[in-house]
Amino acid sequence: MLINSLIVSAANTLKSRRGATAIEYGLIAAGIAIVIAGVMTLLGDQLETLFNDLFASV
Repeated sequence: MLINSLIVSAANTLKSRRGATAIEYGLIAAGIAIVIAGVMTLLGDQLETLFNDLFASV
């Protein structure tokens, strides 16, 4: 009886996709963060100049 319930529980866990979906969303978020960091590195000086000019004019 206990073994049957453990097998059913294990089968249900393997069928569940919630964990895989959370990992996929995490990988997407990590990829976006890497792209943003790369863009900030490449355009950092230009963005700093732009924001300094904006703050000076305000």
